[in-house]
Amino acid sequence: MMRADALRNRERIVRVARAVFTEHGPEASLNQVAQQAEVGPGTLYRHFPTLQDLLVAVIRDDVAALCARGQALLSEASALPETSTPSGASAQSRASADRALRAWLRAVAVHATAMRGLVATQLASWPADGALAACHEEITATGAALLDHAHRAGSAPEGLDITDLLRLANAIGWASEQSPDDEDLIDRLLALVTTTSAPTTGRSPTAERSPATSLGDGA
Repeated sequence: MMRADALRNRERIVRVARAVFTEHGPEASLNQVAQQAEVGPGTLYRHFPTLQDLLVAVIRDDVAALCARGQALLSEASALPETSTPSGASAQSRASADRALRAWLRAVAVHATAMRGLVATQLASWPADGALAACHEEITATGAALLDHAHRAGSAPEGLDITDLLRLANAIGWASEQSPDDEDLIDRLLALVTTTSAPTTGRSPTAERSPATSLGDGA
């Protein structure tokens, strides 16, 4: 069990790290965090051996909220009946699946802007192991479930992969961070991405159109 003073140090480090990361983004260093938290480097490294370990402690609740948001969107979209094939999906089910995936991808892009793009920069490295990899796996699993539902509903092509979508969402988040005065940039870039992702089979040119356009039918 962690001693009370050690626990206080850890909590202070995490609190200060969030402020440092928010101010300096990818340029932040563990030494900056140690100095502002008024702890020695040894104390910081005992709790957080790497920058990624510290970042995970800072964003863990944010990742949990992001995944919970995805699960809620999936539950809402799944309330509509599905068909066995995308070609038989109703306009309503396609639109519902599309809205859920789009809304969550937007949340991912916003999440990636956190701390001046530090989150996007770290996730872009596609961590293979460690604490950040676990966060990445949670996000990927949530997105895969939403994309799978969109596949079944016929609003996304079968070749579309969640890994590619997450890379794009992170890139969109990073681009938005570079243009903080452009409040609509995330939505415009997401519209461009989804406009080029239309299913090209299983629907005739005169197929019933949904009230809200699908992942390839426009913004």
